Amino acid sequence: MPRGDKSRYTDKQKRKAEHIADSYESRGVPPEEAKSRAWATVNKESGGGNKSGSGRGVPDTTVSSKRGGRIGGAASASRTPQERSASARKAAATRKQNASAKHKSG
Repeated sequence: MPRGDKSRYTDKQKRKAEHIADSYESRGVPPEEAKSRAWATVNKESGGGNKSGSGRGVPDTTVSSKRGGRIGGAASASRTPQERSASARKAAATRKQNASAKHKSG
C-alpha cells in the first residue's frame, strides 16, 4: 500500500477526516494543511486504517475529541440548581434583548 493510500480506511474514518478538514478550513487553515491535520487526527484517534479481516480492526478510543463534553458537563454539575436556573434566566433575557435589537435595526 503506497504512502497516502486511503483504501484501508473505513467509510466512517473517511467521513470523520472530511468533517475535520472542513472545520480547519472554516478557521482559515489552507486546504492541504487542513487535510493533513484531519488525517493525522483520524490516525491518532483510531490507530490508522481499520479495514482488514474479521471484526474490521479496533474500535475507536475515548480520545481528545470526546473529552470536551465531559469537562463541560462536570463544570455544570458542580453548580447548584439555583445557579443553573439564574444562568438560564440571564441567557433568556439576553436572547430576548438581542432579538428585539435585531428587529429594530432590520
